[in-house]
Amino acid sequence: MSTPADSTATRLRVEGLRVRRGERTVLEDLTFRVGPAEVFGLLGPNGAGKTTAFQVLTGLLAPDSGQVFLDGAEIRPGDREFRARVGVVFQAPALDPRLTSRENLTLAARLYAVPPRTARTRVGTLLERAGLADRADEPTARLSGGMRRRIELARALVHEPSLLILDEPTAGLDEGAYRATWEHLLELRRERGLTLLLTTHRPEEAERCDRLAILDGGRIVACDTPDGLRARVGGDVLVLESNEPAEVVAVVRERFGLEARVLDGKVVLERPRGHELLPRIVESLPEGMLRSASLHKPGLGEAFLELTGHWLSERDEPIGARP
Repeated sequence: MSTPADSTATRLRVEGLRVRRGERTVLEDLTFRVGPAEVFGLLGPNGAGKTTAFQVLTGLLAPDSGQVFLDGAEIRPGDREFRARVGVVFQAPALDPRLTSRENLTLAARLYAVPPRTARTRVGTLLERAGLADRADEPTARLSGGMRRRIELARALVHEPSLLILDEPTAGLDEGAYRATWEHLLELRRERGLTLLLTTHRPEEAERCDRLAILDGGRIVACDTPDGLRARVGGDVLVLESNEPAEVVAVVRERFGLEARVLDGKVVLERPRGHELLPRIVESLPEGMLRSASLHKPGLGEAFLELTGHWLSERDEPIGARP
């Protein structure tokens, strides 16, 4: 993974954002910095505050307190100047399906007051880079999900912003479209020095970021590189499935002096040299107590678990193991 062009500079600085809805605090003291040409992610499950953060940073929601700085100058996300310098890609499709790709991009150029002659050249270039010049005059309703996502990205770049903010950029895409979308994003970063700020709940997507802020319950609980976050998990991750998880925890404690946790109905513990420990645990348990046992290296899912005490995903299975 490449690194930002200048990690000492700051493209976006967010200080102390706070949002309340009634008696509930949705965001509390959201503070982070993003450097030029950096890929920065807000990683968290549904309900962590990612969408609210996205809404504040794109000017859709006013915070109760806090400040946002772009290239060192304080700015309100809803201001025209901010919108002129930032591109936004929403999670939900925002293209007009009745218009062609070219028409969608041309309309966006008009909204950003791009001069017509410049807009024609720029739209053609964006369609070429998206690999869709030969489909430019078809209604976007006829395009695949991955193709439409590339047009969404092109539309967000039509005014040549320095910062691109994306909400769950690959939600709903198949594996091929997911990979193509990320290849395109990283190419834009390399070619233009574009800064990317994204929200995601996918560990595999978070792996593509230079740095991550772990967001849980409206607060940032850690901010580091993916490697740095994974390093917070000690050793290997052992996962034991049983109809009697409390009994498994008791056996592990009594026979090995180790503390395990029951999470999503599974017994989980982290230990160095787990490949040596796992068969010993399996042999120590009564026959039929275990349904399955597995071992893997810690991933961002486990890092999230270590930092928050619960899984990143609501699925009843360990996630985030690094391949």
